Amino acid sequence: MRLISPGCIGIDEAGRGPLAGPVYAAAVLVVPGAPLPAVRDSKRLTAAARERLELEIKAAVPAWAVASASVQEIDRLNILQASLLAMRRAFEALRMTATEVRVDGNQLPPGIPGAVACVRGDATWPAIAAASILAKVERDRIMAQLDASFPGYGFAGHKGHGTAAHLQALQALGPCAEHRRSFAPVRRLCGLPAA
Repeated sequence: MRLISPGCIGIDEAGRGPLAGPVYAAAVLVVPGAPLPAVRDSKRLTAAARERLELEIKAAVPAWAVASASVQEIDRLNILQASLLAMRRAFEALRMTATEVRVDGNQLPPGIPGAVACVRGDATWPAIAAASILAKVERDRIMAQLDASFPGYGFAGHKGHGTAAHLQALQALGPCAEHRRSFAPVRRLCGLPAA
């Protein structure tokens, strides 16, 4: 049985759009009266600010968790379902629930009782904004590691997004194990059959 805490659990993901790498999600429990750093949507922050806030968030909240869904799961399920899977895994890793559970976006992961979908929630709910920062920092960290494992693609710089340099590398080198073969640009540039 899950412990129920007063407060709000915010859940958000990072990495739905890129052509490579896993998708990450985080769940953060924020309780009333606890000091939380001034957080906002991770996409509006610099990498240095996100990394600083990651440490501050982890020190300020009673519980947080980060989880992912692999490239293989993305290709098998589709990116939406894989994102929802990562969100559910992050929530389950908390081993507790709260009086409120807010999920960024307009879709809810299955298996999270009482969750409420919040479009642009990362701009209005501090718990969701905190989750967006933790998910983004962890995914960026993993993409830097993948850059060392798969040199030539530039993962540390573009984080798997479809930049011109990434597309050129993909065309020249072909896909690596971390490319999402279900994504149209990867299929097209690598001559893979349509899904």
